[in-house]
Amino acid sequence: GFTLNDLVSYAGEHNEPNGEQGRDGTDQNNSANYGVEGPTDDEAIERLRIRQIKNLLATLLVARGVPMILGGDEFRRTQRGNNNAYCQDNEISWYDWALLERNAEIVRFVREMIALRRRHPMLRREGFYTEREIRWFGPGGAAPDWSGPAGILGCAIASADGADASRSPGLCLLFNATAQAARFELPAPAPDRRWRAAVDTSAPPPADIRAQGQEGGLGNAGAFELQAHAFALMVESAE
Repeated sequence: GFTLNDLVSYAGEHNEPNGEQGRDGTDQNNSANYGVEGPTDDEAIERLRIRQIKNLLATLLVARGVPMILGGDEFRRTQRGNNNAYCQDNEISWYDWALLERNAEIVRFVREMIALRRRHPMLRREGFYTEREIRWFGPGGAAPDWSGPAGILGCAIASADGADASRSPGLCLLFNATAQAARFELPAPAPDRRWRAAVDTSAPPPADIRAQGQEGGLGNAGAFELQAHAFALMVESAE
């Protein structure tokens, strides 16, 4: 399959160097190039690709279960659109460690997402969520229409049962996979608490992910406007 970078950089596989006339590798890549096939100097396309990389990494790292990240995805390793590169012992499959510094923004985001996951034990439990632990909602705050168009969704995750709420606050996750901004009516936080933004992939760093205790306040505590192609995570705070 594609590396994460190639998943947001190529609409189709480019396996010609494999010597099979492009017949090898899957055609079902679920990928997009956002206007240019492969590398580009277009700043708008690059920013969208970076945002989508953050969205995919964040979605993985807030999911229960063991997160599995392909080595190099944290710094945009590319196989130049080759999704079947097992036979390539060259620059196509090698690690270019210069990318580590070049894509320090992604490296930092992954590091902070891992730290966030470790701070919130409800994200790391081994069982499926129960109805007491999680509540799904649409932009208006009501239960989502699971049969309707996909792309805009939120969920509130309760703090761990029996845990000190100051150590294990509740979370609110917002997803917008569409090309338009979406205004979310947020569920009420626990008594004497309010939501603060810890992650917003549409924001430039360092506001894209904030360290513990540095989460951003919301101008309107009851609502949050999530930009197109973005993920946000709110954490309950007594401040």
